[in-house]
Amino acid sequence: MARKLQRIAIAYDFDGTLAPGNMQQHSFIPKLGIDSGEFWKEVKTIARENDMNEILAYMHHMLKRAKEKDIQITKKAFIDHGKGMPLFTGVEEYFKKINDYARSKGLVIEHYIISSGLRDILKGTTIYKEFKVVFASAYKYDVNEVAEWPALAIDYTNKTQFLFRINKGIMNAWDNESINKFMPEDERPMPFNRMIYIGDGETDIPAMKMINFQGGKSIAVYNPNTKSRAGQKAKNITKELVSQGRANYVAPADYSEGSTLFKIIQLCIDSIAAEIELQNYKK
Repeated sequence: MARKLQRIAIAYDFDGTLAPGNMQQHSFIPKLGIDSGEFWKEVKTIARENDMNEILAYMHHMLKRAKEKDIQITKKAFIDHGKGMPLFTGVEEYFKKINDYARSKGLVIEHYIISSGLRDILKGTTIYKEFKVVFASAYKYDVNEVAEWPALAIDYTNKTQFLFRINKGIMNAWDNESINKFMPEDERPMPFNRMIYIGDGETDIPAMKMINFQGGKSIAVYNPNTKSRAGQKAKNITKELVSQGRANYVAPADYSEGSTLFKIIQLCIDSIAAEIELQNYKK
């Protein structure tokens, strides 16, 4: 009789993890006719002057600058922006290959995104279909699907909330009653020690630390193009995360089969599979 496949989860940040840069800079911000650096500088100023959450600040500023240009921000426009989203090397082929590898070890992977970026831009990407749930910042739309107000803002601290939602099997952002309700560890659908978190830097520190503390595994990735000053800085940051015990492993964001990152993920899967097998001897 065929053995029952055991479920595990891999949760990813998006910007800087699966794709280079911020998703807004590839098409949305250029369409507004402003410099990306200028936009984010303005966002930081707005956040500081108003003692404001930076994610809410950027979402507000996108609406404001679009209105100034007489551009309506619609759900369809966001999805269209996602269609041309550049991804790191190997990402599009990665999911089938890593799923097949996990299956060979008796496991099935549930993939999730937990991102400060925009959910509807992510819907337009070629890899959106690979994820069980995408937890990302989002707008509320009016009856004509024009963005009118931030509906969900995910920042570096509340990313941990969505790991608990995965842990408890709560596949939405609105159900606060269930997330706060006590659930015995052995009844939770996705134990933390069967979870892997992949992120690119400082904004992922709370999520990585929490996953590590709960017995899961964390991987810090950086843009393989480290020739620029910004690229070298990103590499140094991720290495510091490992040396400081905030992440378990570090690798360039190259998802090709045979790459360092792919091998690390394979070994994490092997470790989880072995631990599940060992648990059978405790019964």
